[in-house]
Amino acid sequence: MSENVEKVYRSELTPVSFLRRAAYMFPEHTAVVHGERRYTYRELEERVNRLASRLREAGIGKGERVAFLLPNIPPMLEAHFALPAAGVVLVAINTRLSAGEVDYILKHSNSRMVFVDRELEHLVEGVGIEKVRVDDTGEPGDPYEDYLAAGSPAPVESVLADEEETISINYTSGTTGRPKGVMYTHRGAYLSALGNVIEAGMDYRTKYLWTLPMFHCNGWTFPWAVTAIAGTHVCLRKVEAPRIWASFESEGITHYCAAPTVQISIVNAEEAKPLDVHVRAMIAGAPPSPTLLSQLSELNIDPVHIYGLTETYGPITTSAPREEWKDLPADERAALMARQGQAYVTADLARVVDDNGDDIEQGTGAMGEIVFRGNMVMKGYLDNEEATAEAFEGGWYHTGDVALWHDDGYIEIRDRSKDVIISGGENISTIEVEQAIAKHDAVLEAAVVAIPDERWGERPKAFVTLKKGKEATEEEIIAFCKEKIARYKAPAAVDFVEELPKTSTGKIQKYVLREKEWSGREKQVN
Repeated sequence: MSENVEKVYRSELTPVSFLRRAAYMFPEHTAVVHGERRYTYRELEERVNRLASRLREAGIGKGERVAFLLPNIPPMLEAHFALPAAGVVLVAINTRLSAGEVDYILKHSNSRMVFVDRELEHLVEGVGIEKVRVDDTGEPGDPYEDYLAAGSPAPVESVLADEEETISINYTSGTTGRPKGVMYTHRGAYLSALGNVIEAGMDYRTKYLWTLPMFHCNGWTFPWAVTAIAGTHVCLRKVEAPRIWASFESEGITHYCAAPTVQISIVNAEEAKPLDVHVRAMIAGAPPSPTLLSQLSELNIDPVHIYGLTETYGPITTSAPREEWKDLPADERAALMARQGQAYVTADLARVVDDNGDDIEQGTGAMGEIVFRGNMVMKGYLDNEEATAEAFEGGWYHTGDVALWHDDGYIEIRDRSKDVIISGGENISTIEVEQAIAKHDAVLEAAVVAIPDERWGERPKAFVTLKKGKEATEEEIIAFCKEKIARYKAPAAVDFVEELPKTSTGKIQKYVLREKEWSGREKQVN
């Protein structure tokens, strides 16, 4: 059979095709909103083509890397299409890193260029590669706009030969050492994006608000997902609750994604009120409490709990609500929705395994490690075969997350393996304790870590932030928990803090709290 005949039934999957189709079918539909700026899909495609052609003209070859250090503004969205169209690998960098961390990523990824926002230019001052400043004006004189203006509006010729070629490299948080470069493929990005379209229930009427950083797992692949259905991207340079509520009203937002900490700020904002139309909110980054899910529902925000890691293109499971749940009391329904659920339609089903890699028995209360394989698992770690082999041991990606496997097939995270508290031989889930604390009316957020205990080895300690104008005491929180969960699981101590330490994507940095409590000891286990 000739090669031409074979190509009749196959084309290499790439999310670049989403923009080509959207611009072809809906050229005058609004693709991007950024303040007063509006770009149609025809205009977005032209800007993408100009950037792709400039990169080609600059001599950046197939498979080479270019970094972007930008907030959620149009050039960051454009990079997600222009770079793969040109055959260049995108390195999206966390905007809250230090200069040293940025420098490490640029060197480790061997990036040829970096596009940097005007407010972040100090992070790349000593970098010895070409820099293009982005002033975010959309007007001539902005170095980025001038860079585009010199490019061709015509599409560049594709150089993609295999859908398993690398499309982007995303760096892990690096809380236990140097960050690792997680490699995504064109195929994985394509299928992950379509998975998000399905699980988020998006269609051609979608107006998506960019609260989630696009640098984080390529925005959980939503730059490609929203474009796949010709939705409207509403950019948000700064993620602040008043701006979010203003956008809900002014732009008719239908969907957004955010970690629980951002969702908490949304439901507790002064502007918060029940919306006239339902908004779909995808929640991941940390397990949300049933209390938070109920609060969102009361505002006509429809929460969907999803779960994943950088190594799985962001979300890979969904706690998709079942029909029989709708008649349950609100607190019971929210508790079911707070589980991590099961895999996306574009992924293989998740398993929970014991130390030997065998499935744990469902519905017994036994705990094991969540493992994945399939279309939505990374290609591997850049230039780190040892870490890749360890992560892929036994032919499955090992998450390090400890979970229950319920008899209905849904999984429920009880902790990161390093966060489980072993007290007097009993395992205590910090998440379970945090969810109990979150039910208290005065509590805004809580984090629980292990502290040393001479009798029990370890005991839980809670760090709590309170809602504005609310008060609570340590004794009150402990007594409250003892009414909600087993008494031995209740925190032995409570510290009230102004703010919890967090990553740029909203995850609470428990290791910061834990290190303080275990200071002066040889190891963080007793």
